[in-house]
Amino acid sequence: MPGSGKSEVARVFEKHGFKKVRFGDVTDQELARTGLETNEANERYVRQQLRKEHGMAAYARLNLPRIDSSLESSDVVVDGLYSWEEYLLLKEHYGGRFASVLVWSSPATRYRRLAGRATRPLTLEEAAGRDRSEIDNSNKGGPIAMADFSILNEASLEDMRQQTEAVISALR
Repeated sequence: MPGSGKSEVARVFEKHGFKKVRFGDVTDQELARTGLETNEANERYVRQQLRKEHGMAAYARLNLPRIDSSLESSDVVVDGLYSWEEYLLLKEHYGGRFASVLVWSSPATRYRRLAGRATRPLTLEEAAGRDRSEIDNSNKGGPIAMADFSILNEASLEDMRQQTEAVISALR
């Protein structure tokens, strides 16, 4: 979910030699292409339009070339898998080479983080609205339920880093 620490976990993976593919880059590129301002309402609109045009696996489908290209030289961490359909596409495409990691934080913790972030901060209402939209419209429960690994990110960055490094060790 937004604010759980996915990007922080991805940074730890990057420090261990993984290349990062951030699914949200597709949204950012579409906002820039269309000249829309970067805000929660426009981001939600773009996400919905991309899924309407490309299906619920849109972000995985649109990022497969970046993932495949990156895999030619290193392992890859994907930041921002959202839908069950994305999960299924990646699982089918990569088979046993694909593992998913749940990064979980409570709503209160996530909303505090989202309000304080330097880039794309969200108000409490925007954060709660995004949660509702992602749960209602993105089939987000499946990837959460089927995660191969879980990181509970309620404490310090150091605790999160240690949990992430344990996952990396288990993957190698």
